[in-house]
Amino acid sequence: MQINTPSRRARGARSAGGVRKTRGPRRAIRLTRRGRIALIAAGAVVAGTAVAVPLLMPDDEGESRPTSLVIPEGRRAAQVYEAVDKALALPAGTTRKSLPKAHLKLPDDAEGNPEGYLYPATYPLGDEATPEKLLTAMVDTANRKFTGAPVAAGAQRNALNVYQAVTIASIVQAEAAAEEDMGKVARVVFNRLERGMPLQMDSTINYALGRSTLKTTTKDTKIDSPYNSYRRMGLPPTPIANPGEQAMKAAINPTPGDWLYFVTVKPGDTRFTADYAEHQRNVAEFNKARSSASNQAPSQ
Repeated sequence: MQINTPSRRARGARSAGGVRKTRGPRRAIRLTRRGRIALIAAGAVVAGTAVAVPLLMPDDEGESRPTSLVIPEGRRAAQVYEAVDKALALPAGTTRKSLPKAHLKLPDDAEGNPEGYLYPATYPLGDEATPEKLLTAMVDTANRKFTGAPVAAGAQRNALNVYQAVTIASIVQAEAAAEEDMGKVARVVFNRLERGMPLQMDSTINYALGRSTLKTTTKDTKIDSPYNSYRRMGLPPTPIANPGEQAMKAAINPTPGDWLYFVTVKPGDTRFTADYAEHQRNVAEFNKARSSASNQAPSQ
């Protein structure tokens, strides 16, 4: 069901279930253990979400090799592979090619694809670090986080298996404008699934196209892909990113509500509703604010 598909979306806008939202660039300041400030630069990478690039932290100013690799929430597997290659100073594509040798302990549903199970965390880079060891550490961490009683029970309570819960968490990670919105976004996913509605999440289309953009066109929503949640019913076949702890909590404990639509009219003002007419008014308000901001922006 087509809900809102303008031909162009401005930077910071997104739709989910025909839903549009805004999100400004997110930056995080991390300190090394010696107290030096390291900036994680923002970049739009997952379905238009502004997220931080992996951070390599050298222990000494003159040291060329980093001692740690930070994988932030919401990274795609392809980005993780690239980050490992750079961290270990390996030729591009080395980590991806190492997957068969890593013998990762993935659920059967994953069919060997670690997407969703490369857990966001800080990983040490010792002298003997290899792609296989780093990937194994990430998947082992995910298994510890995901296969415990709280997640397994939460998934079962929502008539899901754990892999499906991770898939929902990955969508929540990509779509929520803020952590406090994650439970409501998860509820929109569940409500649409229960009503037999397509999810209509632009984040899944971006995943299918292997891109990072805030512009989704009507043509994009017609692509032939199992990740096109405008045309295909149900969940995508795999997670679309590697979710963090808060997104996973939201996926198994969605906030109670009847919402089917949401839009971030402005930063800090995300509106959820079950009424399509109300949603249209919210979208119109968002478009008006976006147009006003565009007109006031200084020329380059």
